[in-house]
Amino acid sequence: MSALRKKFGDDYQVVTTSSSGSGFNQPPPEKKKKRQRFVDKNGRCNVQHGNLGGETSRYLSDLFTTLVDLKWRWNLFIFILTYTVAWLFMAFMWWMIAYIRGDLYKTHDSTYTPCVANVYNFPSAFLFFIETEATIGYGYRYITDKCPEGIILFLFQSILGSIVDAFLIGCMFIKMSQPKKRAETLMFSEHAVISMRDGKLTLMFRVGNLRNSHMVSAQIRCKLLKSRQTPEGEFLPLDQLELDVGFSTGADQLFLVSPLTICHVIDTKSPFYELSQRSMQTEQFEIVVILEGIVETTGE
Repeated sequence: MSALRKKFGDDYQVVTTSSSGSGFNQPPPEKKKKRQRFVDKNGRCNVQHGNLGGETSRYLSDLFTTLVDLKWRWNLFIFILTYTVAWLFMAFMWWMIAYIRGDLYKTHDSTYTPCVANVYNFPSAFLFFIETEATIGYGYRYITDKCPEGIILFLFQSILGSIVDAFLIGCMFIKMSQPKKRAETLMFSEHAVISMRDGKLTLMFRVGNLRNSHMVSAQIRCKLLKSRQTPEGEFLPLDQLELDVGFSTGADQLFLVSPLTICHVIDTKSPFYELSQRSMQTEQFEIVVILEGIVETTGE
């Protein structure tokens, strides 16, 4: 029985064994040079977009998704920078009201009612803003009823603070709850094997779940990435072909309580039907396996 083991995107070796499974009848070919993969084994896509030019504005139009897609160090930097700038700006606005009204120079006059009591410089205005925004309420600094502009600024501060909190905290929460780390406990076999199963030539690999929590509605798909030329002469450098892993029979719907073997029958409808064992060694292609499901514990 002939078997071909192919390591996705790396090297492969062709092994021919007898029906009894004894010995090697031919030595494996020399190790091929490692090729660049379109998709790494950790799921990271290596396809990079070129210069977008004027399309950068499209990222800014969906700012929330852009922030979620950023790396953690940039998220933390934007998080700290936004709050720092917003706090300094609002503290400056309270100091500006006190400066325009002359409260900074009349704090010692007992007959004068200031806009905000006990605000006499920028640090005290900043402390008043923090106490108000964080609802600490020490009671030493407070808005008086003789300051309508302070009341309007207080309302603006409350609305702006709610928007900033909802935007940034929501962004951080979604980024922390992304199920990317959960994918690290979904294991795929290191090699794919082509051999006979149930009397049919079959491409097989295994997938398993390391955690006790199940994957709900798990479904698996396989894509063959391969360049080809159409009968009209058009060259497609990255054509995607679907590999049938049981779509017609429902075998692609997985119940991952134990490791499962995924099978693709190489029949007349398979893209591998016209490939021989020798052409497998020189053909340039990549198989991408996509496993989708819902995490039982989080619903992600």
